[in-house]
Amino acid sequence: MNLLLENIAKHVSLTPEEQELVMRFFHYDEYKAKTILLKPGEIAELTYFVLDGMIRSYTVDTNGVEHVLSFAAPNWFITDMYSIISRKPAQQYLSVINDVKVYKISKEDQDTLYEKVPKMERFFRVLIENSVVAHQQRLIDNLSLTAEDRYEKFCSKYPAFIQCIPQKHIASFIGVTPEFFSKMKARLLKK
Repeated sequence: MNLLLENIAKHVSLTPEEQELVMRFFHYDEYKAKTILLKPGEIAELTYFVLDGMIRSYTVDTNGVEHVLSFAAPNWFITDMYSIISRKPAQQYLSVINDVKVYKISKEDQDTLYEKVPKMERFFRVLIENSVVAHQQRLIDNLSLTAEDRYEKFCSKYPAFIQCIPQKHIASFIGVTPEFFSKMKARLLKK
């Protein structure tokens, strides 16, 4: 069974016929590192399921500073949820960190898939619920934890990310500058 179907099977049980139909709606693609998949102002049309490599979502403030919102590693989905649901312009970038292999599905195909395989609507609802919970917890962490605590939590939650994500992106994700991050890591190593 492929990675996408394994992911779906964690939440809903599909018949072999439904699995085949689902796979007709997802399209395989590959992108090189630094490819921008979505820019602010564009309407998000695609949801990506990462098979290999990593994608990040981020915003850029008025001073040109990037703020990483999320990462998508293998077996994860990513899109600009605000844009794809509201059909309003995206407020974030989706960018390839290192070469990726993905399955992608358009908003139109996703809506058709819900009609053809109703279980998939439940599947995506569960994903959205999990995403809301994760984002709420991240917001609480950013408001209540120190930078060191946020970094330690990041390391314990995503140990595989440490080696494959540039340090500046991790710094941005936990809400510190690369310079502060470097000093903080040095302090942590001395402990």
